[in-house]
Amino acid sequence: MSDPTCKACRGSWPRENHFIADLGLSNAYLHEDQFFPGWTVVVLKHHATELFHLAPTERIQLMEEVNLVAKTLSQVYEAKKINYELLGNQLPHIHWHVIPRLASDPAPLEPVWRMQHEPLLYSGLDLQSRVERLQQAIQHAR
Repeated sequence: MSDPTCKACRGSWPRENHFIADLGLSNAYLHEDQFFPGWTVVVLKHHATELFHLAPTERIQLMEEVNLVAKTLSQVYEAKKINYELLGNQLPHIHWHVIPRLASDPAPLEPVWRMQHEPLLYSGLDLQSRVERLQQAIQHAR
């Protein structure tokens, strides 16, 4: 099921060139803003706005997929901690923000949303190499 008013369902978000992996129930994408290196979004393939809208088996599988991404990001980026966010206020479609927090983190005690910064956007070969690094790491982690 999809919602034609939802930009995740329409395929206009996230950007296709940020695609990391098909995880089963969800897809993983490198977030556009890489000010926090490795910031990834795990987007449910079908439309739902709340975890309680999913069958119990779907919730379990989705959490395993989020866990796989978190474990991979932790290893690739040598994270001190992983942050998990499932908000949906701006985009009411289940998607997890999985954010490695590094030793070099400029605001280690704050949520990423509170850190004022200029977005760090990658394109071309820079983006491709970052995506490919995570694609390979997820394949090895499976």
